[in-house]
Amino acid sequence: MRAIDLDPTGEHHGIPTFPWKFGPEKERMATRRQLRAMGLRPGGQAVAAQVVCRGGTRVGHLYPVASAKPVRPMTPARARALASAMKARMTCPLCRVTYDFCLPLKSLGSCLPCSELSDEEREQLAALASS
Repeated sequence: MRAIDLDPTGEHHGIPTFPWKFGPEKERMATRRQLRAMGLRPGGQAVAAQVVCRGGTRVGHLYPVASAKPVRPMTPARARALASAMKARMTCPLCRVTYDFCLPLKSLGSCLPCSELSDEEREQLAALASS
């Protein structure tokens, strides 16, 4: 533990800062993930404290549990939008095949078989898919 990571009054960092595993009790303060596991959300409130780990390179923001709000329920429209977004992540833009997993569209731009095609084959496939 570094001494700079322990700042419960917030004099040095501006907000109370605790080293990893030395933060306040989960009943008082929690991270977004911990709140979500409790069925809560921060609800627009400001960060009340932070937990620092990995030598100060990672920070977890803490929110008061007492002022957290319940998670908004999933509406049918939100469920349809989420399903549509997930389907887009699982569909290859070139061959239009839908897989059971999310494709690496940022790195490859398509499914693995399509990423191994030459530029000429890729153009032909794109022309077939668009017609």
